[in-house]
Amino acid sequence: MENRAVRQPWGAEVMATGIVSIALRLAGVMWAARGLLVITAALWVVLVVTFCGLLADGSRRDELSVPAILTSVAGTGVLGNGIALSGHAVTAVVPLVIAFGLWMFLLPRVLRRLKRRLPGAAYLVTVATQSVVVLAATLADLLPAHLLTWPAGTLLALGLGLYVFVLSRFDFRQLYRGSGDHWVLAGSLSISALASARVTNAAGDPRPLEWLTVAVLGVALAWYAVLVVCEVLFPRPRYDPRRWSTVFPLGMTAASAMTAGAVCSLPWLGTLGKVLLWPAVAAWLVVGAGAIRQAVAASRS
Repeated sequence: MENRAVRQPWGAEVMATGIVSIALRLAGVMWAARGLLVITAALWVVLVVTFCGLLADGSRRDELSVPAILTSVAGTGVLGNGIALSGHAVTAVVPLVIAFGLWMFLLPRVLRRLKRRLPGAAYLVTVATQSVVVLAATLADLLPAHLLTWPAGTLLALGLGLYVFVLSRFDFRQLYRGSGDHWVLAGSLSISALASARVTNAAGDPRPLEWLTVAVLGVALAWYAVLVVCEVLFPRPRYDPRRWSTVFPLGMTAASAMTAGAVCSLPWLGTLGKVLLWPAVAAWLVVGAGAIRQAVAASRS
């Protein structure tokens, strides 16, 4: 059940591809950013079809309560951000409404089912929340729609609280035996830092939020380093669909660092983000190749 829930409804693929696209845009690699945004949109269509199929299949309703289902919220939010940053902010209102509606519908179901010894996928309660924050704060700045700033700030605090809740129940053995989604331990903080940076940009009194952005990003980078060491010490080279949940934190950390560097006037963070972008691109290519090989093998069997 858990493995099938991770595979469906394709939200992790949307999240990973979309955030790498955004990071490439922030780094100025526009041709690649546009290409990946198109792929993100195509994957999102598959996400919509599979999610609707899940809703229609009464025998699979339990899957609406597993953490992996929240990739549908985060994937929609990431796509919306890509659309907004590409110059179509008004169009991005539609993904915001969809993402918020899904968040309201799915988050309570998932929270009721969370127990002890949680996997990395449980941090999606934070990722999903902050994906709504990032998109709302981005639109508050671009449209402008400043009425979105305070609700975004409130959800930012909620997302951080959910992170602490999951951390207190997280199974730390996942660091050396997880199949890929353990990286969301860092990715959920990276998107929290990005959310804080976006709210900072939209707020009138940004100084406390600047400090919060840098602090949260610092913890995310520390976890990033720990996870890299664990990958070296306990290599897990075989392809697993949950590796899309490794690509997402890599891309999100790069995007967060570049955004925080610009918002908080710390150029060295922007430089660090551009450096961290390339491991994310490489991971996307490797995991994408693994997904294609698995699909080809499945079609032949």
